[in-house]
Amino acid sequence: MKIPSLNTQILLGAIFGIAIGFGLVAIGKDSATAQTSLYVANLVGTLFIDLLKMVLIPLVFTSIVVGVANLQAHKQIHRVWISTLCFFVFSMSVAIIVGLLANQIFEPGKGLHLDMLQNAMTNFSAKQQTPADFFTKFLHSLFMNPFAALAQGEVLAVLIFALFLGVALVIGGERYKNILALLQESLEIVMQMVRWIMTLAPFGIMALLIKLMVTQDFSLLSALGKFAAVVTGGLLLHGVVLLPLILYLVTGVKPWRFWHGAREALLTAFATSSSSATLPITLRCAEHNLHVRKEIAQFVIPLGATINMDGTALYEAVAALFVANLVGIDLNLMQQLVVFFTAMFAAIGAPGIPSAGMVTMVMVLQSVGLPAEAIAILLPIDRLLDTIRTAANVEGDMVGSLIIQKLVKN
Repeated sequence: MKIPSLNTQILLGAIFGIAIGFGLVAIGKDSATAQTSLYVANLVGTLFIDLLKMVLIPLVFTSIVVGVANLQAHKQIHRVWISTLCFFVFSMSVAIIVGLLANQIFEPGKGLHLDMLQNAMTNFSAKQQTPADFFTKFLHSLFMNPFAALAQGEVLAVLIFALFLGVALVIGGERYKNILALLQESLEIVMQMVRWIMTLAPFGIMALLIKLMVTQDFSLLSALGKFAAVVTGGLLLHGVVLLPLILYLVTGVKPWRFWHGAREALLTAFATSSSSATLPITLRCAEHNLHVRKEIAQFVIPLGATINMDGTALYEAVAALFVANLVGIDLNLMQQLVVFFTAMFAAIGAPGIPSAGMVTMVMVLQSVGLPAEAIAILLPIDRLLDTIRTAANVEGDMVGSLIIQKLVKN
């Protein structure tokens, strides 16, 4: 009997996870069967996430250093740098514009009474953070002791140090060829670990989706249905129509071919709600399924997993205007422009972990004088929407790698 491919196994795992989750909800969340199943699912899902996190920092560090060195060897680093950053800004701008336009058309939040969610607000303590404070903290997080960054899992600081080291190795040339060779071999070892971990992916994703279905509080979802629908619709428009259209216009790659190659990473992003945890799988899909050259993939995708957050940017823009509607404030054009730029900057600063956007959401709200406490309203559905926006984040990284490869080749 032929064993299904890993892509098929992951897809089956996702289907079984959702089906089992709904089944457990049907028999009762508090039943002994549901509680036992939830414990096992939590155990397996946590193990899968922990294994991915275990290889995350070594993967980011070695892939960026080796990626920079290989780019310089092909004399393409300046072109790749400029093209990558321009694409990231462009794709996030498109996502934010989609969110702002969707809000203008559907106006989610108008007529919704805050007292319906008073309990959620009383149990939430918002951390006050001005845009200036956020910028200072964000800048400080870029440059820190590399050993502390490696130990504490500070992905952005590790990425910055890896960029510096990669450039230093290039400038040093032949003097540092042994160090570069060691790092290349280290990257190969980490990728071997990733292949081992991926054998557990179908079970890990199934377990995570079971947990999501059983623990999600759907009672408040109906009250926020319009907002959830606008965010979901905006994310689907960006991820299913606009990004594939941009990809096709630039590279000629057809959407179904892209989705077939990216399916594994998109399902993992949906299940884990973490672009950082999905990074090893995203790299694997880009290199093996979509045939992105290693030197491009190993530079663009780790960078994108840290600063290219299309889904998060769209979500934060819509959420800010949603809160404004709730409190009866009509934001003018200038205030919406402030939301536009703040949402982009906040998305860049958001770590690739579940619900990280809620942390930077405070900054977006306060940039136009909205109460930070109002994000408590979003908490009941944040985890559910986080699955879709993370998939959009990861899709943007893979689309970017294909586009950069095409632009550099020409």
